Amino acid sequence: MTKLTSVSKNILGGIALSVALATSALAAGVEINASSTGLAMQGYDPVAYFTAGEPTKGLYTLTSQHDDATYWFASEENKALFDKNPEAYLPAYGGYCAFGAAMGFKFDGDPELWKIVDNTLYLNLAPEIQERWNADIPGFIEKADANWGDIASAEPAALLK
Repeated sequence: MTKLTSVSKNILGGIALSVALATSALAAGVEINASSTGLAMQGYDPVAYFTAGEPTKGLYTLTSQHDDATYWFASEENKALFDKNPEAYLPAYGGYCAFGAAMGFKFDGDPELWKIVDNTLYLNLAPEIQERWNADIPGFIEKADANWGDIASAEPAALLK
């Protein structure tokens, strides 16, 4: 092995270790539906629902941290709006399925299955679930709001027992 190859491997190893430590340190808590690296909303831009009126993938180069979760943005303007007032753009129930929260569970929210109600973004798990949620949105929001205080800090799997 040449000296250059050995140095390159050491540098790459150091970078990999740094990334692993950084991403594990950034992982969000159970109240946010995020990946093990802390990426929320599967990389979709939370502001775009309000500005573009549709789900829009963010860029990994435009990020903000909020409550130990990482959010991606499609534009500098969206990032600036989020940074100014994140609470205005965050999905309800930490990005978990709104119908699931109404039932007392925490299931993944699909960023492609969404609805804005009274300036709040709601996500759902699957098309059939969203269809059921659409049948009584105010009632399900009321139930989910009532349940969220009890389930927010619970591990999703613990709620299935």
